[in-house]
Amino acid sequence: FVFLDRQGRFLKRAFGSYVAPALVDQLVDNPDQLKLGGERREMSFLFTDLAGFTSMVETQKPEQAVRLLNDYLDHMIEIAKKHGGTVDKVIGDAVVVLFSAPVSQKDHAGRAVRCASEMDEFASRFAADHQAKGIPFGFTRIGLHSGTAIIGNFGGSGFFDYTALGDAMNTAARLESANKQFGTRVAISGATAERCPGFEGRKIGDIILKGKKEATAVFEPVPKSSADSEKVKRYARAYDLMARKQGAARKAFEDFASEFPDDGLAAFHLARLKAGQKGEVIELQDK
Repeated sequence: FVFLDRQGRFLKRAFGSYVAPALVDQLVDNPDQLKLGGERREMSFLFTDLAGFTSMVETQKPEQAVRLLNDYLDHMIEIAKKHGGTVDKVIGDAVVVLFSAPVSQKDHAGRAVRCASEMDEFASRFAADHQAKGIPFGFTRIGLHSGTAIIGNFGGSGFFDYTALGDAMNTAARLESANKQFGTRVAISGATAERCPGFEGRKIGDIILKGKKEATAVFEPVPKSSADSEKVKRYARAYDLMARKQGAARKAFEDFASEFPDDGLAAFHLARLKAGQKGEVIELQDK
């Protein structure tokens, strides 16, 4: 009893700040699910970053900047926990979330996509509310990818850092950053999308990340309420022309952009077509 009590308190102390209480209780009841020594597991990874926060901080009083960021992060972390995610790291204004660790989750990809959607909705409202008050709060970029990684306790005997290592995690981070080039807020890999029955999204392209040889299909998620909208259908038609390397693709995107001038993804493709690029395979030069 003493051993089990000590073990339970250790697990709650170690994971209580990063994992939803229900998952911590599940770990306490089934500690064999946790392998601190490490294991290879299929997971989903979510990375977020806040655009322009560093420059905004320079215009704010320290206490105001801290209060503003903590308010934002409190909500982002609660959303992650709500969807069963484990907050792996908070680095400045960036948040890293793992799904299917420490507790295995068969629906980890779906959880990650739903989490990203709610984070995007919250962050957009949060930014708009503060911009209305004259505070130049930026928008949040999110990247998602699913794949195999090694999960375990890294950092040696004196530092407890339960995290994941592997290319799948790096890909999620790269997709988050690639939003800057795509003109999107959320970029989800095909590996994640294909694990989510009923997923709705606009294809961004088959992306070759810098340093990679193989292309990764990437999508911008679309709310189910908008999946059958004329805007989404028109984008799909223009994208299909581009994918088939049809000359009419440029005119299709020009017409689309004139009607939807704030659509960053359409502007991205139009710029590519004007530069003479063709097709849906896109090789990124920046990380």
